[in-house]
Amino acid sequence: MKLRSPAVPLITHDPYFSIWSTEEKLNFAPTVHWTGKNNFLLGTVTVDGVEYSFLGYMRNIYKLHQISLDIDALTTTAVFEGAGIRLTARFTSPTLPDDYELLTRPVSYMTLTYESTDGDAHTVTATVSAREEICLNTPRQSPVVIEEVAASDCVRGMRMGNSEQKPLNRSGDDHRIDWGYFYLMAKSEDTSCNSKRDWGQWHISVSAPIKEKEPLLYLFAYDDIYSIEYFGTPLKSYWNRNGQTILEAITCAASDCNTTLARCDAFAKRLYEEAELAGGEKYAEICALAFRQVIAAHKLVLDENGDILYISKECFSNGCAATVDVSYPSVPMFLLYNPELVRGMLRPIYKFAASDAWKYDFAPHDVGQYPLVNGQVYGLDRATGELLFEKQMPVEECGNMLIMEAAVAVVSGDTTFAESHLDVLEGWVKYLMKYGTDPENQLCTDDFAGHLAHNCNLSLKAIMGIRGMAIICDMLGRERDAAKYRRAANRMAKVWMNTAIDENGVSKLAFDQPNTYSMKYNMIWDKVWGTHVFSQKFMDSELKANRTHFNEYGMPLDSRCDYTKSDWMVWTASLASTKRAFTSYIEPLWRAYNDSPSRVPLTDWFDTISAREVAFRHRSVQGGLFMKELVDRCKKNRTTEAHRK
Repeated sequence: MKLRSPAVPLITHDPYFSIWSTEEKLNFAPTVHWTGKNNFLLGTVTVDGVEYSFLGYMRNIYKLHQISLDIDALTTTAVFEGAGIRLTARFTSPTLPDDYELLTRPVSYMTLTYESTDGDAHTVTATVSAREEICLNTPRQSPVVIEEVAASDCVRGMRMGNSEQKPLNRSGDDHRIDWGYFYLMAKSEDTSCNSKRDWGQWHISVSAPIKEKEPLLYLFAYDDIYSIEYFGTPLKSYWNRNGQTILEAITCAASDCNTTLARCDAFAKRLYEEAELAGGEKYAEICALAFRQVIAAHKLVLDENGDILYISKECFSNGCAATVDVSYPSVPMFLLYNPELVRGMLRPIYKFAASDAWKYDFAPHDVGQYPLVNGQVYGLDRATGELLFEKQMPVEECGNMLIMEAAVAVVSGDTTFAESHLDVLEGWVKYLMKYGTDPENQLCTDDFAGHLAHNCNLSLKAIMGIRGMAIICDMLGRERDAAKYRRAANRMAKVWMNTAIDENGVSKLAFDQPNTYSMKYNMIWDKVWGTHVFSQKFMDSELKANRTHFNEYGMPLDSRCDYTKSDWMVWTASLASTKRAFTSYIEPLWRAYNDSPSRVPLTDWFDTISAREVAFRHRSVQGGLFMKELVDRCKKNRTTEAHRK
């Protein structure tokens, strides 16, 4: 990868078990949780009696010289030289989206191999250490318990956890887990384990010898005991739904390591090749870097019926769980690699919308604050327990739900799920038909920009939501309803073209604000579905006008400020009719991440002049970066189907 990642993924499983390096040289800085707080891991090798670091920072240890770093969708590989050896460290989180066992099993791999560079034989021992902050919200929060454990005869190590176990005791945003147990294990017949208290914290360490050209396997695991509280019921993760223990999971992970790593390599290769074909090398690199982050912003559990729930966390925003307008931008990646996960995002929304707690005739915004999924918290008046209307996103969330339902039906070819919720979808589409032509003063997903009346892009969402309902009805054989919704969407689109376009032929930010502009990213579903509500000629002219507003690191979100959103930038770029026009949007985005002084997991909200993070990081919305691939695949599928007919 030529892209200099703003932060380097090491362990990426869920919002609590996600550890990164803020330096591309992995031994230049302490490892951190995605929130930026230390999650200390230190990796060293002792070569002929002298200790050298390769992972994390410790001031009184020599460093191996890192000569290369490569990142793909599931693996980070760093190569080091020094002391007469070349050491390769490979970090893999095998979160394959179509294998629920691997996707949810909270075990990451690190393999270490070395070869002599000076022709001499060397004695090499590896040691990996972790500090108590990895299983506490804050260091020294409370005493920890530590013990040696064995998963099998040759997989041994240490476990560490809070002495005060209170699963699911808190919710929030800038939080780390303080329940469950962290496991640091090695697969070796000669493993040694130690613990000590240093600088006010407990450390655990696991050491094992390395033989030249023979991989040494380390495993990092976290057993959170319970993962999600769902309307008052604590739920375990998918991997231990039948009572499997974490030590059994670690044993399985160790035994299937080679097979799993090969599958991960094949998946990463496929992901890169498909992204490169769709949008070029820079686009492929951005998608590859985003993949693990998007996965690690979710948790997969099963509801009381055994159906999948795929719960997102609104990272460094407000910590909301199962947020509709966070799922919406994320779904392109999941529509490509496993549409059932999109259904898993929607199930909590339907359940809450059907409850007595939801009083409105439009779709909710969220279903809780991670990891407590018990009902909407956005706009909740804590004093009265009421959800304030002015904090709702009526047109936004109705449009999001209808679009996501239509998209998953189209990609999967299956309307069973949509049909089971048809009554509520019909209520939401009626809301859009009544209020979507010219939305009143309300929030949209870009709520950080504040309320906006007559929002042209929000009206586009209503049009696409109604058109999505027509698709669902068509697939269900409800021809009369489908025709009704098609006519409604087309009428609204005609009104839009007559009122949203300024005298210069460019669309405005709001219907009543001349000489303004904004990204019209919601229009992209017209291309995904091939519905031709808007013309390609108009899309191309809009993109040409957008180019006049570019700064060094891309197009601002709209005329109100210099900041932008990465997901919307790619959606807008995907409106283009040529690959060249698309890449003209992607190159500044690539440079923004390559040059950004903000050393954090990919931010989706950054300044187009400085490339600095404005806010938001580690968010699932980066699944939206896969939109160009989705457009191309759906177009290919339509062509194939037309030839078949």
